[in-house]
Amino acid sequence: MEIDNKKSTILLMHGSGLTHIVWSLHEQFYASLGFNVLSVDLPGHGSSDGPALKSIQEISDWVKLLMKKIKISKIIIIGHSQGCLVGIDFASRYPDLISNLVLVAGSYKLPVNQDLIDLAEAGDEKAILLMMKWGYEGSKAFIGGNPVKKIINSTREIREILAVDLNACNNYKDGKESLEKINCPTLCIFGDLDKMVPLEVGNKMATMIKNSEKKIIKDCGHMIIFEKAFEMRRLVKEFLKK
Repeated sequence: MEIDNKKSTILLMHGSGLTHIVWSLHEQFYASLGFNVLSVDLPGHGSSDGPALKSIQEISDWVKLLMKKIKISKIIIIGHSQGCLVGIDFASRYPDLISNLVLVAGSYKLPVNQDLIDLAEAGDEKAILLMMKWGYEGSKAFIGGNPVKKIINSTREIREILAVDLNACNNYKDGKESLEKINCPTLCIFGDLDKMVPLEVGNKMATMIKNSEKKIIKDCGHMIIFEKAFEMRRLVKEFLKK
């Protein structure tokens, strides 16, 4: 792929079990603002080969290798949900490689309900139903149905991808310590109706990051990237243009 070294590069990091498809309302928008846009599928997800990575730290290291492979020295990470853990871990461990961080519907710890993990490890479709129940405020509003079910649509994907991701989130314990090491400008975006990352949890995280700002989107659940994509884009644009 061709990277214009005169432009800053945004890396879009998806959440558990998902793929780059979740960023379809965002990719072209950021490109039109003059950024290189890397909308990635993590290993084992979507069009990427290999097994899913088992820890947040492994995913951060994979991002570093990706940067080396395509010869870019700094990135802006926009992460959603699990992608926030990756952004937090990466920014804390590789501060010289990141210029800005945007955390969307995430926190420094994402404990996962054991029932959901058990269902996912069994390849049970009920895992998707639980994710949809907890993850969406206005799922009936999506044209053509809920996008999560279209991305994770087989027993194998539930067992080998979603379950691995959920365990990676559940097992990440370095978050609080990592927050204290983040030095780059950081934007935290939360939905006021988010059941997975309640507002009080998000507010607490935002106060723990130096040089950070917080924005709250009203009438919005966990899937801000779908539910309120246009409002989120505007907030990101304002943050990155400062």
